[in-house]
Amino acid sequence: MYLIRLADRIAKGLKQISPERIARHRAFLLSQQTDSGGFKGREGDADLYYTGFAIRALAVSGGMELECSRRVTAYLRTIDPLKLGVIDLLSWLYSALVVQTSDGTDLLNELPHDFVPCVISSIENTRTADGGYAKSKEGALGSTYQSFLVALTYELLGQKMPRRNAMVQFLFDRQRDDGGFVEIAPMKRSGTNPTAAAVALLRQLNALESDIADDVLGFLTDVVSTEGGFQANTRIPFADGLSTFTGLLTAQELGRHDLTPPDKILDWVKNSLEMPTGGFRGASWDQQADVEYSFYGLGVLGLLFASR
Repeated sequence: MYLIRLADRIAKGLKQISPERIARHRAFLLSQQTDSGGFKGREGDADLYYTGFAIRALAVSGGMELECSRRVTAYLRTIDPLKLGVIDLLSWLYSALVVQTSDGTDLLNELPHDFVPCVISSIENTRTADGGYAKSKEGALGSTYQSFLVALTYELLGQKMPRRNAMVQFLFDRQRDDGGFVEIAPMKRSGTNPTAAAVALLRQLNALESDIADDVLGFLTDVVSTEGGFQANTRIPFADGLSTFTGLLTAQELGRHDLTPPDKILDWVKNSLEMPTGGFRGASWDQQADVEYSFYGLGVLGLLFASR
């Protein structure tokens, strides 16, 4: 599974970092857990999306302790996954998987017997005429990132995505002359994050051609920031944690570990994103750390150390 392989890779790298440094970040993550068992978003309340990232960050940095896992289980039981869109459904499913490995609770076994076909039916209602998936059934245009999330959801459900060839063509149509990929068809300027999503999905579908990979590496070279990380696109003049994580991961997946010097990225992460008291913020201009960007920060460190 893509998410499990990625988590294992990050965890391997993080084992090379000092325990004291990891402990600071784990303490920050645990401080964001609410009485409900979920984890805080930026608004301060428990949020399933942020809970998913907190759990991923804890999983790669040493795992969830039993009490934390039990509280998460209680929180997940308050949410009906059949009522969730793909983004939150993916968070719920992955969190349930981590909970099962942590304390043995099988939340999927508690769901109705027709859970999987019902979820598939709901997802397919968001499929668009261009071959991709929109965020809702009202969407007319497929989203590159949403389509990637759908593929991850199908994988967690143990299912294959229908109409593979239509998805491949959808992704091919999202590539632009700059070598990267766009989020939706009308866009002309590629972004780092949709490019990473497209490459990961094409690899999963065994459809990543060598010329596409070469073009993507050309695009990624253009979004390397002078600061040390990756920019969201060529017009944004600063690097951020999400784009650096996805850009670095994509470059490594395509065999280029030297697209930008690893030590330069490490210095930028330490000086611009990593908070002395624990946690990571999104960019140098950001005012606070959160669990999502803490996962990306730990992810960047894990990827860099795992490749050494």
